[in-house]
Amino acid sequence: MSADQKETLGFQTEVKQLLHLMIHSLYSNREIFLRELISNAADACDKLRYRALDDDSLFEGDSELRVEIEFDAEARTVTVRDNGIGMSRDDVIANLGTIARSGTAEFLKQLSGEQQKDAKLIGQFGVGFYSSFIVADEVTVRTRLAGSERSAGTQWVSRGEGEFTIEPIELERHGTEIRLALKSDAAEFADEYRLRALVRKYSDHIDLPVQMQKVEEQEGEDGEKSSVVSWETVNEAQALWTRPKGELSDDDYKAFYKHIAHDFTDPLSWSHNKVEGKLEYTSLLYVPARAPFDLYQREGVRGLKLYVQRVFIMDDAEQFLPLYLRFVKGVIDTRDLSLNVSREILQQDPQVEKLKSALTKRVLDMLKKLAKEPERYQEFWNQFGSVLKEGPAEDYANREKIAELLRFSTTHTDSAVQDQSLADYVGRMKEGQQKIYYLVADSFNAARHSPHLEIFRKKGIEVLLLSDRVDEWLMSHLSEFDGKALVDVAKGDLDLGDVEDEEEKKAQEESAKAKQALVDRLKEQLGERVAQVRVTHRLTDSPACVVLDEHDMGFQMRRLMEAAGQPVPESKPILEINPDHPLIARLEGLEGEAFDRLGEVLLDQAIIAEGGQLDDPAAYVKRLNALLVG
Repeated sequence: MSADQKETLGFQTEVKQLLHLMIHSLYSNREIFLRELISNAADACDKLRYRALDDDSLFEGDSELRVEIEFDAEARTVTVRDNGIGMSRDDVIANLGTIARSGTAEFLKQLSGEQQKDAKLIGQFGVGFYSSFIVADEVTVRTRLAGSERSAGTQWVSRGEGEFTIEPIELERHGTEIRLALKSDAAEFADEYRLRALVRKYSDHIDLPVQMQKVEEQEGEDGEKSSVVSWETVNEAQALWTRPKGELSDDDYKAFYKHIAHDFTDPLSWSHNKVEGKLEYTSLLYVPARAPFDLYQREGVRGLKLYVQRVFIMDDAEQFLPLYLRFVKGVIDTRDLSLNVSREILQQDPQVEKLKSALTKRVLDMLKKLAKEPERYQEFWNQFGSVLKEGPAEDYANREKIAELLRFSTTHTDSAVQDQSLADYVGRMKEGQQKIYYLVADSFNAARHSPHLEIFRKKGIEVLLLSDRVDEWLMSHLSEFDGKALVDVAKGDLDLGDVEDEEEKKAQEESAKAKQALVDRLKEQLGERVAQVRVTHRLTDSPACVVLDEHDMGFQMRRLMEAAGQPVPESKPILEINPDHPLIARLEGLEGEAFDRLGEVLLDQAIIAEGGQLDDPAAYVKRLNALLVG
């Protein structure tokens, strides 16, 4: 091939950043490079096996799919080779020169330069092929797409310093070969026993042979010695999920998780099941210990590895679990789908819906079991709780099961830690209490200091304190638990049921009548700014608060919709006044401009306390200054 066919190209900016940070941050975890390269090679073989279902000529007479590892201690090289699907020139540039993942730039901004912290973050991102540069000064990739001409091979070379060269070559064999020229301090990896140990540690579960060269010296009849090279399979070479659970250790399950998830950390929990009957499938599902960087990008890559009759079909088959369980990793292997299934067919196949229902229940049962270990479940909740809260809106059939798994902050602990279940709350309900009360605010501190809690603290009634962005949406789809209605304390009329006796209710009615004239004056003065003014019994320390109608959208949801550019229905707050507060007594004695000014300030302060926004903050400041001057 002529020299002018060789090109030098630059890495995508994100690749440069990731390479630099990864090489320095993952130094103490560098042996994972072999796991990543074998994992990629196995995926390439899976893809060829699947495509060859329709065209077995793609095997090119070599249907024994495998991964091969060679090493040369003297030359300080390690080579990982597969006879899988291979890559075209365009594939090489796309796969080895860029990171085609949404949110990559945002992820990289989180990296700080602290090696220990960054190693964990990079582990969440997944490093794949680029882990080669942790141990190699130079990486050479030689590859040819299965079914293409022998002259269609491509060679890619880079030192991981910002650019790579690419040129056409001739290759007899399809697949991909990656040759690592090891750094001087990584020479340990060009050793047979070291490589064998790493294969058994990280890749024993790969369901195709991982073979290593075995060089033996033989002496001929003439006394001459010669080297004979053979290949030896060094892994179990059986799909882990097809093996009986009794044969597998926790370490086996953990290693397989790291293979499919490209994660550095052990999973928090897993569930391995084989089902026979109306549905026939084997599933191995994992709950990670850490959230991926793109967890909140609902359109991001997610889903299970799909196999049909042990034949790999696709990565990231999102049709088998609902979106609120998008953090779950794993494998499903079924006989109930055809081998030529596609993503489009999956969306229409009735068997998929049955499998989705079964797998969803399996995950929820796994989480219920995990919840019996409060400390471990708290780890899960801290990482994935906000996503699980999307469940009641998306999965009506499992709403009760999901509700049991939810955790909240409450006035019982007065802590920002979300560790209280609805069952915990119900178990502590006061005698005569028939409802579960909650309050939504922008932050935990805003919630715990809300004037709406005053009567509840006085009566010793517990209130759930909600401050996650998704909480108001959650509660709009979670209307009851254990037969008890969930009630927003900042909406509608306050009804404490039998917690209040008849004498208290009678006193409240009399107080309302006594202040009716003041209520009428205040409503007239505030005009269109409020829907209503009324006397309240929910306040003990504050002069006033605003309440929304039972069916109105809350302040938190309004801001979310406005930020998203969505139209927001118009609504007016209800102003409630505390008849026993000195400011209300003072207001009652005022006339004219003084009455108007204090009335407006009371409303403005109540809106601010509720987390609302004033239409005219400057006017509020002016009125407040006038009151302070006297």
